[in-house]
Amino acid sequence: MSATETVYEALTNDQGARLCRDIPDEACREEPRSFVFILLSNGFTQLGDALASPKTTLAWLTALVGAPALILGLIVPVRESGSMIPQIFVGGAIRRLPVRKWVWVAGSVGQAACVAGLALVAFTLTGNSAGWAILGLVVLFSLCRGFCSVAAKDVMGKTIPKERRGRLSGWSASAAGLLSVGIGLTLLLPVTGSPGTVLLGMLLLLAAVLWLLAAVVYTRIKEHPGETDGGRGIRDALGTFSLLVSDAPFRRFVITRALMTCSALSAPFYIALAQQSLGTGAAILGVFIVAAGLASLLSGPFWGRFADVSSRRVMLYSALITSVVGGLTLVVHRWFGELTQSVWFLPVAYFVLSVAHNGVRVGRKTYVVNLASGNQRTDYVAISNTVIGVLLLFIGSVGALAPIIGNDGVLGVLALMGLAGAALATTLPE
Repeated sequence: MSATETVYEALTNDQGARLCRDIPDEACREEPRSFVFILLSNGFTQLGDALASPKTTLAWLTALVGAPALILGLIVPVRESGSMIPQIFVGGAIRRLPVRKWVWVAGSVGQAACVAGLALVAFTLTGNSAGWAILGLVVLFSLCRGFCSVAAKDVMGKTIPKERRGRLSGWSASAAGLLSVGIGLTLLLPVTGSPGTVLLGMLLLLAAVLWLLAAVVYTRIKEHPGETDGGRGIRDALGTFSLLVSDAPFRRFVITRALMTCSALSAPFYIALAQQSLGTGAAILGVFIVAAGLASLLSGPFWGRFADVSSRRVMLYSALITSVVGGLTLVVHRWFGELTQSVWFLPVAYFVLSVAHNGVRVGRKTYVVNLASGNQRTDYVAISNTVIGVLLLFIGSVGALAPIIGNDGVLGVLALMGLAGAALATTLPE
C-alpha cells in the first residue's frame, strides 16, 4: 500500500472497497492520491491565509506604515469581493478546459508573487504610498484567488466523491490550524518585542513560500479530462444569472450564504476591541493567531465529518454560534466592560467566532459542490461567488457605523444577520 493510501485510510477510516457513485472509475482508483495532495495544497494555502490575514497581519501592517484609515477599512471587503466578482467570467473560460488543475496552479503562483510584494512594501515603504501599494496588491491577489476558487471546486468534484468532500475540507483547515498555532506561539515569546514591519515582512515572505509549495503539490493531482462543452463569452456568462430565478434551491443557498458572511466580517471588530482594551503588542497579535489556529485545528475534522452527513445543518449551527458570541460580546462590553479588559475574554470570543467561521466555510463549500454536478457545478460556484462579492462591498460598509454605534454595536448588527441566515438555512434542501 502506498504512502498516500496509508494517509488516506487513516484520515477517512475508509478500509476496503471504496464507493464512488458520482465520479468516474478511473478517478475513483486515484482518489487516495488526489485526497492527500489536495489536502496538502489546501493546508499550505490556508496557513498562508493565516499568516497574511487581512483581519490581523495586514491590518497591523497598514497601521504600522501609517497608511490612510480608508485603506484599513477596505482591505477585508476588497480581498473577499475582488476574488468573487469576476468568477462568473472566469467560470465560463475554465469550462473550455478539459483539465483544470493548471488554472489553480497558476493562480497559486500569482498569489505567492502578490504576498511577496506585500513583504517588500513592509520592508521599504511608509505612509500613503505604502497604503495604496498594499491595496493594489490585495486586489491582484484577490483576482488570482478567484481563478483558484472556481478551479478548486471543480477539481474536487471530479476527483473526490461526495461522501468525503467535507472531510477533506475539514482536515485541510485542521492541518493549517496546527501550523498557525506554532506561528502565533512564536509571537508570544518575549524576544519578538513589538510587531514591527520587519517581523511582519518575514511572516509575509513565509506565506509566499507556502503558496509556491501548494502549487508544486497540486501539480501531482491526477485529474482526468472532463466536460468542455458550454464554454462561453461574457454575454452568455451573464445569462447564467437566470439560475437565480429558475433554480429555487440554489437561490435560497446564495441568500443564506450572503447572510452568513457575518462570520468573516465580524472578525476585525473583535481585533479592534482588543486593541482598545489590551494594547497593540506582538503578544496580542500572537494570541489571536493562536486562537484562530486552535479553532481550525480542533473544529476542522468535526465540521468536515458533520458536513458529509448534513452540510446544511453545519451552516445553520455555525451561523447560530456566530450570532450568540456576537450578541454576548455586545452585552459584556456595554454593561460589564471590565471583563473585556481581561486577558482572556476577547481571545476566547474570537476563538469561538473562528470555530463558527470554519463551520460556515466547510458547510457552504461542501453544500455548493454537492448541489450540482458536471459543468453546472462551475456555474453554481461562479454565480454564487460573484453575487456574494458584490454584496460584500455593501454589507462590508456596516463598519462605517462603528463611529456611531461602536465596534460592539457593529457586532450586534452582524449577529442579527447570522440569525436571519440560520433561519433561512432551515429551508434549504439536504
